[in-house]
Amino acid sequence: MISESSSFVKGVVLGGAFCMVVTLLGHIKVGHGTKAHHHEHHHIQAPNKEDVLNLSEGERVELSKSIRIYCIILVKPKDLGHWAAVRETWSKHCDKVEFYSSENVKVFDSVALNTNDMWVMMRKAYKITYERYKDEFSWFFLAYPTTFAIIENLKYFLLKKDPSQPFYIGHTVTSGDLEYVNGEGGIVLSIESLRRLSRVLEDSDKCPEQGGMIWKLAEDKQLAICLKYTGVFAENAEDSEGKDVFNTKSVSALIQEAMATHPQQVVDGCCSDTAITFSGLTPNHMHVMMYGVYRLRPYGHTYNDALVFLPPAG
Repeated sequence: MISESSSFVKGVVLGGAFCMVVTLLGHIKVGHGTKAHHHEHHHIQAPNKEDVLNLSEGERVELSKSIRIYCIILVKPKDLGHWAAVRETWSKHCDKVEFYSSENVKVFDSVALNTNDMWVMMRKAYKITYERYKDEFSWFFLAYPTTFAIIENLKYFLLKKDPSQPFYIGHTVTSGDLEYVNGEGGIVLSIESLRRLSRVLEDSDKCPEQGGMIWKLAEDKQLAICLKYTGVFAENAEDSEGKDVFNTKSVSALIQEAMATHPQQVVDGCCSDTAITFSGLTPNHMHVMMYGVYRLRPYGHTYNDALVFLPPAG
């Protein structure tokens, strides 16, 4: 999402700083950093702002309509507070969102998967998603209930990406020889990646439901292993300046790091202006983020977006 000024985004960051001051910082969940990492994986960047601004109005309208996001949120009964916050805030900006829960919960509608194993939950969610929506959506975003996502920025990032290509995008991490997308920051699959995944999920040798190792791998690592068999590899998502856009930390945690490492440039050292996700948020922080991203506007500033991504009706 492009604007003549990034001040409202920076306002979100500063709002997060305020949130940080009035909360117990020791309870903030810490994940991986936002600085660009130089691994062997590809670094996929968002479109150049000037290129998008040079598009005709008709081309912008077509692009705005062509990108539709299906959101998958993996939840458990213990996540009810976060579940409610996600349901009431950012998930409304998905073109369609469904919560996939470990068991049936009467309070909220969800797709009951009848398992507490996160890898089995993820497998089942992806399988159901492909069977139901392979002809309706081209991009699929999976998130945990502690993640806050700015779907408009995700759509902007995907503007010039071809969903018929095997994209598997997010914040990449290296573990031994394995490159994988950290689930805390959210995981994006193109329809081609999901198609390949649906096939390999049926192969118990390449993609077992229960691993045979002494220790159990996290579900995001299991996903990466299965996708590698299909020729789909983890891609690190960055803005045009090389900053990560999928964040595995909260705004407050990122500001703390920036204050320590870039005391003269806290805002610029913290986050991308076109960040897509932040993680480790409390339900209250999600509502604060919602206010900063979608409601707060400095008086006297005019915002002209080159692309307009409107949330679904209602």
